[in-house]
Amino acid sequence: METVQIKINGIDYEVPQNSTILEAARYAGIHIPTLCYLKDINEIGACRICVVEVKGARSLVASCVYPVSAGMEIQTNTELVQSSRKTTLQLLLASHDRRCLSCARSGSCELQSLCNELGVSEENTFDGAKLKHGLDNSTLHMVRDNNKCILCRRCVGACENQYVSVIGSNDRGFDTHIGCAFEQSLEKVPCVSCGQCIVSCPTGALMDNDHCDDVMSAISNPDKYVIVHTAPAVRATLGECFGMPPGTNVKGKMVNALRKLGFDKVFDTDFGADLTIMEEAAELIHRITNGGTLPMITSCSPGWIKFCEYYFPNFLPNISSCKSPQQMMGAILKTWYASKMNIDPNRIVVVSVMPCTAKKFEIKRDHQCAAGVADTDYVLTTREVAKLIKRAGIDFVSLNDENFDSILGVSTGAAAIFGATGGVMEAALRTASDMLSETSQKEIEYKEVRGIENIKEATYEISGLTLNVAVVSGLKNSAALLERVKRKEVNYHFIEIMCCPGGCVNGGGQPLQPARVRNYENLSEIRAKTLYAEDKSLPLRKSHENPSIKLIYDEYFKTPGSEISHKILHTKYKIRDKF
Repeated sequence: METVQIKINGIDYEVPQNSTILEAARYAGIHIPTLCYLKDINEIGACRICVVEVKGARSLVASCVYPVSAGMEIQTNTELVQSSRKTTLQLLLASHDRRCLSCARSGSCELQSLCNELGVSEENTFDGAKLKHGLDNSTLHMVRDNNKCILCRRCVGACENQYVSVIGSNDRGFDTHIGCAFEQSLEKVPCVSCGQCIVSCPTGALMDNDHCDDVMSAISNPDKYVIVHTAPAVRATLGECFGMPPGTNVKGKMVNALRKLGFDKVFDTDFGADLTIMEEAAELIHRITNGGTLPMITSCSPGWIKFCEYYFPNFLPNISSCKSPQQMMGAILKTWYASKMNIDPNRIVVVSVMPCTAKKFEIKRDHQCAAGVADTDYVLTTREVAKLIKRAGIDFVSLNDENFDSILGVSTGAAAIFGATGGVMEAALRTASDMLSETSQKEIEYKEVRGIENIKEATYEISGLTLNVAVVSGLKNSAALLERVKRKEVNYHFIEIMCCPGGCVNGGGQPLQPARVRNYENLSEIRAKTLYAEDKSLPLRKSHENPSIKLIYDEYFKTPGSEISHKILHTKYKIRDKF
């Protein structure tokens, strides 16, 4: 790596040649504040918070886009720099909805944090005209409040990075605002509900469509039997909402907290993941051996499903007909479990805790009512369940570990890795390999499909069958891969697609981390390591070895792909009009 010598605040440093000033300062252990900058997503130098002085430059420069050069002398903390940053914040506050006490982002708002750091308050800002925007709460997953928008355009960059690009800057000058084409609501455009815009937003302009009050109302209703189950990725992230390091596995504390909130049963969505693998692996084998539509593509990510329905409808026959683990859990809770426990399905309220905002959309899809009522009633994001825990006054960090309830709290390592890109593929291969060979294979780690690379490919020989597989996360990468498949440049049998870059560990419903963390910490990798560690620590690592899975097939489904399993555990898709 070639380097250059520069000075920052009068001290000599050797930094990589192609660095920006912002990156060079990071190497030097100096933090330069930013608002609009998100590495690889939004590098436009728009907010002017990151300005610094460069010797010889005619004016302050935006450090996030200004490259270093040999001999450059930089000042990051002069009176002029501080004054400029304060003025910028004062101008942003002049047009900002400053009702911070009631804002869901109070305490985690990056604008608020910078104002505190630089001593900018409501009293020393500017007064002037303000635009008044109505709330856009047209979608099932999100609420947009442009009165809190600071035009950083991070959301625009995130949406573009996800290929869909349904939002952008509308109008000009004072009237500029973020919106959809022709000022349509989000409901009227091909948004896929991924929520990557939410986790990118530095303020409260984009927030979850919150179901906390609905869930607590159900818990308070003595006529309702309220069951909660939690996705595998949540245990690796929930702790971040309580100040714990990213990647801390808080499964036991999470179960304890949910019981304290008053849920009647606390189950593990990992059981639904094991059930998904049983059906999906059987479907893959059936397609390969009976001339079915290939490549088969996984169906666990509702953002990806919606994306395919909008943008690649020709691939709908390729998608596995299996419901997602969330929906399988709801379906079996209101059918098999309700019958086993002698509970009226109409009394059961199923709440899922998910890393994904698209799950809020998924529960309203067609063909998600196995018992004649909705499979899942409410979805809480990781952020929402953290809010409920805090609201209840529960000291999360000090909680003792507790176990999930049986029968639907039993799961395997294969299910645990569902939250990481490549995890569904690896879990399916473990079971498909045993099904095809009719023996228990010792080699069960398919490391070629692990990792956070954009696209991963591998070929496996299983019982004389050659299996070409691909794993991709992020919709821009997914689109590129599907175009290659369409042009017959590649020949796959099985493809895993996850909507969010890095998989569910980086879902749109995960804890909000500031740019200073997101830009320099690989959160997807850190969180995924936790799930792989859990997989390795569990006594059972193949879905078909789960004793509760065996029980439900013995008592109810008989075999994967049976008539009853298709009725309860499978679904259909439809072409969606983008306009």
